[in-house]
Amino acid sequence: MDRILVVDDDRDIVRLVRSYLEKASYQVLTAYDGETALKLLRAERPQLVILDLMLPDRDGWQVASLVRADSRIAATPIIMLTARVEDNDKIAGLEVGADDYITKPFNPRELVARVRALLRRSQLQQDSRAPVRLEVGSLTLDIGKRELTRDGVIINLTPSEFSIIQELMQNPGFVITRDELSEKALGYGSSSAGRTLDSHIKNLRRKMDLEGDQPSFIQTVHGIGYRLRDIP
Repeated sequence: MDRILVVDDDRDIVRLVRSYLEKASYQVLTAYDGETALKLLRAERPQLVILDLMLPDRDGWQVASLVRADSRIAATPIIMLTARVEDNDKIAGLEVGADDYITKPFNPRELVARVRALLRRSQLQQDSRAPVRLEVGSLTLDIGKRELTRDGVIINLTPSEFSIIQELMQNPGFVITRDELSEKALGYGSSSAGRTLDSHIKNLRRKMDLEGDQPSFIQTVHGIGYRLRDIP
């Protein structure tokens, strides 16, 4: 049974989320502050964490950053759950390593669907850890090691970023629509993803492109989607 860690200082929210997740046959761990969440993550190794941004002692941004910096738990999928609705807050959450972002008030059924999609994608990635390598120009993606490099330099990616770049590198030069990329890489269509896909693409460009790169590895095809250029 997959274990989900729910972190929120609002106990009513925790009870609501817990009840829906347990009905969906997940085991639920709970924490009401950032420090306890980190201890549970390191001790219990849950398969996914639902993380509020506004927490006592350590906020969600700090928790997510520390998770991604700890090799033992760095691959843990993170869904941010918060009342902050500004785009800058969403982008900041994704930049520190969140895989998805849901704002309050939220539909608990949609949250469970996002959890299922993210866990399913994470499991597929683990099951496919054969020593397969994709090479496009100066980029190399080692699927077995879950490692992206540019000219031999490792680029650290979140699970969602890894899924997106894998999909693009499997189809170099071809345009992938927003819906198709969202569905295959994130587990749900772009209408549900909102601006999440765009934020992940922005983060990938920031990590992959060097100063002076023109154009970027990842091209936007306006009104359609994205494609990966073959840049030597």
